[in-house]
Amino acid sequence: MKKLLYLSIATFFVIACTNNSVNNESTSNADSAANDITVDAEAPQVEYDHKVGMGKYNEENFKVSATVDQELAKKGSVIYSAKCQSCHKITNEQLVGPGFKGVTERRTPVWIMNFLTNTDEMIDLDPGLQEQLEVCMVRMPDQALTEIDAHSMVEFFRNNDANR
Repeated sequence: MKKLLYLSIATFFVIACTNNSVNNESTSNADSAANDITVDAEAPQVEYDHKVGMGKYNEENFKVSATVDQELAKKGSVIYSAKCQSCHKITNEQLVGPGFKGVTERRTPVWIMNFLTNTDEMIDLDPGLQEQLEVCMVRMPDQALTEIDAHSMVEFFRNNDANR
């Protein structure tokens, strides 16, 4: 019985060590393949527009009316309560992230739409957002907002700024 136990343990160690060396070889091959990747220095650089941000919205395909759409603002309030309130206040006060008061005075509606629907890329490209990240020390997660949800948030922000 002892011989069978010792044989089983020895077999286990041989198999474990063999698998480890195979894994190390495949990792080593993957590392060398990653080192073979070259960056095209002549690839066009993304030009970042501070008024528009980065995303599918621009001043031609997204416009807001002169007055706040109250129905969308109400929907935005519900979204704020569900997704934003735990990190943002509607005042100037910073919680985890910055307060929302005055956001429509600092940013254009198009920029806000692009940020709400393309959060990760905007944080990577916008110097102001990168500075804010250093202050807050928490990266805003993508909230997976639909176009109508993001538009509702824009109207919520506009309403909030008009009433404060």
